[in-house]
Amino acid sequence: MNARERFRETLLFGNPDKIPLSPGGPRESTLRAWHEQGLPEGVNWYEYLLEQLGIVPEPTQPVVDLGVSFKMIPEFEEKVLEHRDGHYIVQDWMGAITEISDEYDYTYIRSAKDFVTRKWHRWPVQNRQDWLERMKWRYDPHDPRRFPPDFAARCQALRGRDYPLSVNVNGPFWQMREWLGLENLCMLMLDDPDFIMELAGFWTEFVSQTLRQVIKHVVPDCLHISEDMAYKAHPMISPQMTRRFLKPTYVRWVAEVKATGCPIVDMDSDGAIDLLIPVWIESGINVCDPVEVAAGNDIVAFRARWGRQMAYRGGIDKRAIAAGGETMRAEVMRVVPPLLKEGGFIPGCDHGVPPDISWPNFVEYTRLLAQLTGWL
Repeated sequence: MNARERFRETLLFGNPDKIPLSPGGPRESTLRAWHEQGLPEGVNWYEYLLEQLGIVPEPTQPVVDLGVSFKMIPEFEEKVLEHRDGHYIVQDWMGAITEISDEYDYTYIRSAKDFVTRKWHRWPVQNRQDWLERMKWRYDPHDPRRFPPDFAARCQALRGRDYPLSVNVNGPFWQMREWLGLENLCMLMLDDPDFIMELAGFWTEFVSQTLRQVIKHVVPDCLHISEDMAYKAHPMISPQMTRRFLKPTYVRWVAEVKATGCPIVDMDSDGAIDLLIPVWIESGINVCDPVEVAAGNDIVAFRARWGRQMAYRGGIDKRAIAAGGETMRAEVMRVVPPLLKEGGFIPGCDHGVPPDISWPNFVEYTRLLAQLTGWL
């Protein structure tokens, strides 16, 4: 079985020859720590990890990046407005006024390269006028700049791939929060729900039309939706509001991608997701991640409650991995064997791997995962 077949078989409760080995990925600060703890400089950390475990990498085709952009075009000018008291005040590429410690290059705002705390002073859309004048026109699904010049050749190469292809999009909650900010978004759900429905509908249509131009050339294995809509103890909005404002988007996207043969729709949200899972199931979403244990999520209890209606990726407590030894082993054995027995589970760290997980502990944790998933 190749990696693509194994990915699909696992998450669709099939019969994989073994489970994908996906322990989790480090951020920049984690890699810096690992280089001081035994990981050599200048090597691919995952390839070196497999070497240390005695696992021979499977031959696979070179990975081709689809190269499609769902971002605004053009982006806002990114510029430093102030540098004071150890912080940059920046207009970021999304049009927000953001503050970040000068411990980091301010371009860390562009992507999640590390565990960086930011503060937002102003969001780009404050009202309908801002939406029309500053934002809406930047999302033309037919703008040729959304697709690389060699898009057709990339799609041709991807049709015969032996690895899974995921297309990643922002969910409607995530995207509206980037336009409005969390507080303003939540208040407008009460004060001007028609405006929120308009924004959600616009984003639904934009993503749908952009995806359509992808799927007519190559069908992905997974549509991955980034939504991050929960705190440590509760969702950011109620299940009722989720059904009202977000579920129509999910239902449409799920129907459209599954009709083309893409079998997996994976919802990515940090935080406590137990109240949201039923809404996702109703919408046809069949996988979620990363299932953070510190937020009270119990993946074993979830499986007992919802059965095969939902598959999972992640679910292993990062704090236990950091502790190592018997604490790590107890957590892995609590979660992994019960879910692997039923299928629909790719175990891994329940978020990006933080720097308090040492390289030796990560190696031993991955060794145990490899034994349980059939690689050793």
